[in-house]
Amino acid sequence: MDSRTDIREFLTSRRAKITPEQAKLPAYGGNRRVAGLRREEVAMLAGVSVDYYTKLERGNFGSVSEGVLEALVRALQLDEAEREHLFHLANATATIRPGGHREASQKVRQAVQRVVDGLSDAPAFVRNNRRDLLASNALGRALYSPIYEGTPPGQPVNTVRYLFFDPSARDFFRDWKKAAADVVANLRTEVGRDPHDRLLQELIGDLLAGSSEFSTLWASHDVRYHDTGFKTVHHPEVGDVDLTFETMDLPADPGQALIVYGTEPGSTSEASLRLLASWAATSAVESRADAG
Repeated sequence: MDSRTDIREFLTSRRAKITPEQAKLPAYGGNRRVAGLRREEVAMLAGVSVDYYTKLERGNFGSVSEGVLEALVRALQLDEAEREHLFHLANATATIRPGGHREASQKVRQAVQRVVDGLSDAPAFVRNNRRDLLASNALGRALYSPIYEGTPPGQPVNTVRYLFFDPSARDFFRDWKKAAADVVANLRTEVGRDPHDRLLQELIGDLLAGSSEFSTLWASHDVRYHDTGFKTVHHPEVGDVDLTFETMDLPADPGQALIVYGTEPGSTSEASLRLLASWAATSAVESRADAG
């Protein structure tokens, strides 16, 4: 994907979201041709000339200073995820030496797998920046059984492909629209961090070609962190489950992260998770018996 195009569309989309009232500027009447701020208003708020801001919005970052980027952050009222994304886009315009990009490992180290397996009371996964599930414990696999079962043999288990390409995802994720918007915003963040990831670019290309809903969300240029939050699912075996999640990057394995799910103590979701653990254990025993 072209970095200049991403810069132009990101700045334009953020400018459209800020009203003169939010920026504490006079509205100058009701007949405005743009939904948000004009270019000259952003330039004034950032303390740069209109010509210079226009150059930036066209993607010509060149040797833009950190001070100017921080001024844009303030003018456009960017949150922390959006600020980081802007800086990544600026860095992406720099020349990259051939061979400078190293793709993240797709294998999970045994030590990490032991940690995941040791979390027997909580669903746990290791995923990469493309949302491939590289490893899971028994309860995690049971929780996401519709995703595992819906993945064709030989393909990585990928939560984004499931969301947009498998019709059962709209039943499994109770708030499908929120889940879809969150994951697209997360992918935008990942592309900003590593625009030279070939496999990530291929995934985005497949999604843009195969899903109009993904294309619409992608065009919004929203970015979001995926560190902590809530997820609501409807499991075919135990019904509705409300989950919290925590995501922890694995510093020794760049591009990989550990995700652990939990439920509120004493809740019906906690009981459902225990029931799911029992169902998973029973299924495992039956599978071993069939194999024998």
